[in-house]
Amino acid sequence: MSQTRTRIGDRVFRTASSTSALLMTLMIAAIGIFLVLQAVPALNRNTEGYFGFLTYGQDWITSDPQKMTFGIASILGSTVLISALALLLAMPIALGIAIFLSSYAPARMVKPLGFLVDMLAAIPSIVYGLWGWQVLGPFLSDFYDWLHGWAGGVFLFTVYPNSPSFVTGRNIFTGAVVLAIMILPIIAATAREIFNQTPAGQLEVALALGATRWEVVRMTVLPFGFSGYISGSMLGLGRALGETMALYMIVSPLTEFRFSLFDGGTTFATLIANAAPEFSNPLRAGAYIAAGLVLFIFTFVVNAAARSLVVSKSTATPKPKKGAS
Repeated sequence: MSQTRTRIGDRVFRTASSTSALLMTLMIAAIGIFLVLQAVPALNRNTEGYFGFLTYGQDWITSDPQKMTFGIASILGSTVLISALALLLAMPIALGIAIFLSSYAPARMVKPLGFLVDMLAAIPSIVYGLWGWQVLGPFLSDFYDWLHGWAGGVFLFTVYPNSPSFVTGRNIFTGAVVLAIMILPIIAATAREIFNQTPAGQLEVALALGATRWEVVRMTVLPFGFSGYISGSMLGLGRALGETMALYMIVSPLTEFRFSLFDGGTTFATLIANAAPEFSNPLRAGAYIAAGLVLFIFTFVVNAAARSLVVSKSTATPKPKKGAS
């Protein structure tokens, strides 16, 4: 019996794929090593120490590079709050779009509507920032007045003396709405592609048993595409965590974090963008690179958690037994 010979094209493709995966891993590792090497000297000169870097939440004092005071407690809170709210707003809308385009929309409308949704991802961040600053924020001012009058006693809707005016709307809530619009096409496109891959046999069986269209979606499409929906949501969260220009223009900068959606705030990305003039000194730059290192780790952990969730969902999905009719 002659041995199976591997085609040259297959060997080239396998080598190229393996090399690409290795290069990506090396690049991520190199970025992490660079961040650590640049951050450690600055952390050694932090008067709050390494633990204080995680718990200090006041203004950064970096005028003396040999004796700096900085920490990420407030920055982490603002980043998580605005990203979580954006994800909370975007996920149900993106799910509805994906279900409509994959199961309800007429065939002639799927491509045009899908193209319009995908076009949202092509709009530059600075355009979103201008729109949120000049249009959306002032437009939502009446809604903010109504919401504060109705739920002002709740800590999430508290207004402080130095909070941004409702007239401008330059608060965390407006920033989260804009972020939700920015990440919506990522989630919707990923979920729609997975929903479209639902085995036709499962759909036909459900319809043959008398299921309505919604029951088909609920019993076959959603269980099959849940992992893809979660993966798309985590991709959107990664975009939200690192967004810079839009939030830089929309959300009024504020160092203190007070858990209010009507407050200003500073995220990791906007903090680093605001501090660009200080990068001429390596120690000052190292303080902000340390914040970037935390964002790098945080994003990596979020993606790893999403991956584990997808894997656990896939392994938990019951598979048909052999010989079953």
